[in-house]
Amino acid sequence: MKVRNLTYRSSVFTPAGLEGDEDLQFLLDGGNLVKIRSSSWKKPRFYRLQDDCKTLWHEVGLMWQGRAQTGNSDSWQFTLDDIESVRKGRQSEGLKKHTDASVEELCFSIFFKGSKKNLDLMAASDVEATRWVKALDKVLNNMRNLSHQKKSEHWIINCMRKADKNADNKMTLKELKHFLRQINVEVDDTYAEEIFKKCDTSNSDSLEDSEIKHFYDMLTHREEIDVIYGQYSKTEGQMSASDLLNFLLNEQREQATPEDAYKLIEKYEVDEIAKQKKRMTKDGFLMYLHHDDGSILNPAHKPVYQDMSQPLNHYYISSSHNTYLMEDQVKGPSSTEAYIRALMKSCRCVELDCWDGDNGEPVIYHGYTMTSKVLFREVIQAIKDYAFKTSEYPVILSLENHCTLEQQKLMAHYLISILGEALLSKPLGYTIPTNFPSPEELKGKFLIKGKRLNKLDAFFNKNNTIEDDSVSEEDEAADFKENKQNGQKKSKIKLAKQLSDIVIYCKSVHFSGFEHARDNQDFYEMSSFKESKAFNLADTSATAFCHHNMDKLSRIYPAGSRTNSSNYNPVPMWNVGCQIVALNFQTPSKEMHLNQGRFLPNGFCGYILKPEFQRSLSSQFNPNTLTKGPWLKRKTFHVMVGVVSGQQLPKINKEKHKSIVDPLVRVEVCGVPADNASKETHYIDNNGFNPTWNESFKFVIHVPELALVRFVVEDYDSTSQNDLIGHYCLPLTSVQNGYRHVPLLTKRGDVICSAGLFVHLMLIDAK
Repeated sequence: MKVRNLTYRSSVFTPAGLEGDEDLQFLLDGGNLVKIRSSSWKKPRFYRLQDDCKTLWHEVGLMWQGRAQTGNSDSWQFTLDDIESVRKGRQSEGLKKHTDASVEELCFSIFFKGSKKNLDLMAASDVEATRWVKALDKVLNNMRNLSHQKKSEHWIINCMRKADKNADNKMTLKELKHFLRQINVEVDDTYAEEIFKKCDTSNSDSLEDSEIKHFYDMLTHREEIDVIYGQYSKTEGQMSASDLLNFLLNEQREQATPEDAYKLIEKYEVDEIAKQKKRMTKDGFLMYLHHDDGSILNPAHKPVYQDMSQPLNHYYISSSHNTYLMEDQVKGPSSTEAYIRALMKSCRCVELDCWDGDNGEPVIYHGYTMTSKVLFREVIQAIKDYAFKTSEYPVILSLENHCTLEQQKLMAHYLISILGEALLSKPLGYTIPTNFPSPEELKGKFLIKGKRLNKLDAFFNKNNTIEDDSVSEEDEAADFKENKQNGQKKSKIKLAKQLSDIVIYCKSVHFSGFEHARDNQDFYEMSSFKESKAFNLADTSATAFCHHNMDKLSRIYPAGSRTNSSNYNPVPMWNVGCQIVALNFQTPSKEMHLNQGRFLPNGFCGYILKPEFQRSLSSQFNPNTLTKGPWLKRKTFHVMVGVVSGQQLPKINKEKHKSIVDPLVRVEVCGVPADNASKETHYIDNNGFNPTWNESFKFVIHVPELALVRFVVEDYDSTSQNDLIGHYCLPLTSVQNGYRHVPLLTKRGDVICSAGLFVHLMLIDAK
């Protein structure tokens, strides 16, 4: 990788695109803010962005005339990579609880990825608070929008800065060894000295300027790219448009035209002279490989590309279980923040467990446990504020109602008054509906899932009158109570008419068998299945389950015994067409990785159109037996690891100064039982910077439309379980053939900025 004007000067390292930016300078200068932890703990702190432009630092006390006024030297810092979002106003539960509404415009919060507690701050003025939020958002967006190549450059240069202990802009042999450990490479002293001498052309016992540039170029040289580029650069050592077209057709297996080749050169070539000649240099070729066109994910599948005008039950719907919980199911905190996080991940069905609260106010928490409580109205306000920020398609509010009539009426009041016109309160159209509306028709709408006292026909019957009455409990509520109260059977609850009336297309009913549902239930009457029952039905009555889901919605929820908020495997449920496969979003796990992969394409909008054979009533699809049918499209999937390499894999144990990862790659296919497979490379000793594995895998896929591919990179450990370094999952139907870069995500699903895999993939018809 060629980097122009490389420098890691110990002065400010300015991010690309922000040179001379006033907002960046504002953060670098820093300012005084009040940190708020409680009503009595509000203390002044001085915050500023450090010169690496990646670390936000604070010191106890105020900064006055350039010096911190403090009784001690306590300081604290975090990286911008740790930040999930910055929100202006009293958006956090802490600020709402510990500050007065009069300081709304002075407050802002920094929310972190994972379980780290948010940082609540107050500025001296509205203008100052706005400036902090605007500046942080700008730097965060700049950082997140950098190309993979630029992120890689920034990461390496920041490691160089850290290695330069005395900040003299030079690198001694000792500092070079420290730098190599920083970037996750273990080399013996002899090799380190050899590299050092080769670059130290001035014989000064330190590297500086062009010598550091030479060292960087040696370090980041990609031999595999040289080989690929060399095979196709037939025009004076460069790729002409014709050469590039040959590469696209023969290696990438794309249906490319000369015009496509010209566009790629125009888009990615960095050398203006080469661009004028309609050629691509190796630098331009590397830029292409590191952007969307060279990604494993088909760029045509990144935006919403599927037909969104089908009935709602024809889609898989990203769904959360016990959404209010931040941690476990027994004593963990309940929070509006949990809803915000799920919605910002495009979750389109959230759950609300509603109970009578103090002062007549309904609350949400996990009943009969020690989990904390959050006000129902605050949850509804948070849902309204964040429901459609990442997806405009409908959100289902799944109510588990344990409240008395009076508090149910208040619940209905909050839903109607807070959600306003966005709440679907009557069927669409002027006649009795016979099928679900589509996600397209329901854009920006909230649907309530819960018990209803009568049929939807009531909306079209002028003589219909109904009063509060008793209904059976939700199946999940009954199962939960049975577990907690020594086998107590399902009971009836009183249901308020006001709450019943706003349940439109998602009326909860008890499941009494597929035949009973077919003969007695309307399309909008849906059942919830605990995982054990759902998995049993998927094993014993898969075709019937598929047919049930062609006409109705099904919701699956985790077993009550999963008190640690673990998850079940969602794939068998998608295999039989279940739409609302609810998972514990707060728990990072393979199951959530699969969920993230399932909903990655189609604009990450939370809706994925099911295959035709899961929508057509004539289909006899059974994922367990795979009889002949339109679903059977045998493919061979080649993952050629012979040319696979990893780039800048992160350290796992950062506490151990000298720890270096021993990475291995596992490729998994998850789909119908016949397609489930996993294959693994050997591990590489002490190299997380540029490991290469030299292995090839072959998978035979029978039902590609249901298959997910998951790449897993782990740190091998001979004495204990391997540590996860990173992963990436996507539907097989969204995989691009050829030489592709695979981004890597953390366990919690956040992008690892500098890391990735380089692979060769081929999905072809099986012979």
